[in-house]
Amino acid sequence: MKLRSPHLAALRALADPTVRPRDVRRALGVETATRRWLIGGVLPLWLGAGLADWHRHKKTRIETTAGPRESLIHSLMMAEAGVPIALGLFCEVNPGVLATCGTALTVHGATAYWDVSYAEQRRRVTPLEQHIHSLLEVVPLMATGFLTVLYWDQARALVGQNGRPDFRLRLKHHDPLSRRTRIALLAAMGLFGAVPYGEEMLRCLRARPTLKAQPTAEPAPTATLAIPADPDEVPAG
Repeated sequence: MKLRSPHLAALRALADPTVRPRDVRRALGVETATRRWLIGGVLPLWLGAGLADWHRHKKTRIETTAGPRESLIHSLMMAEAGVPIALGLFCEVNPGVLATCGTALTVHGATAYWDVSYAEQRRRVTPLEQHIHSLLEVVPLMATGFLTVLYWDQARALVGQNGRPDFRLRLKHHDPLSRRTRIALLAAMGLFGAVPYGEEMLRCLRARPTLKAQPTAEPAPTATLAIPADPDEVPAG
């Protein structure tokens, strides 16, 4: 049986007479605890933030302002951000997985910049939506950070300090998720991730069937962009 880095650390601790048994048990349970946090904390937070962002796009009438091009950018970002989470849950973590996660994060950051620079000239991007964006950016970073720390030996191999790196992507064989859990996770990612953004794209294409960039809003006399106000923020009377 091939031992993972948390197990190796625990075995080394057994040889240290100053280490308490409960500390060894904690070290042996780190991988399981991390996976539980990815499933019960990181993934729901990411899907919830994505759903909230979709709602803000709908409130600011994305289909008549920024149009299908911005919706396409949103779909790209959801796919890019889902890579670190999916790999951490379903694949054996090795230098290939860590390198793929790092690449996905870099591409996601560039796409997020493209998204905001495109959208803010065509529709109102509220402070609430910007805060949601911050969650959507940091959650994949959390997932990648957990994997890097947990599999530190693989991170060192990635930079050539712990043997020859293995870049093959393989399904998890060491303590894999149950079939029921895998189905539930894929269903959640589809229901709360793919379906809302698929609906957004269809709505945008019905209003404007083109992926070309929409014209920017003309500045008003007050030098404020003439973008339709957020219906939730229009004062009564």
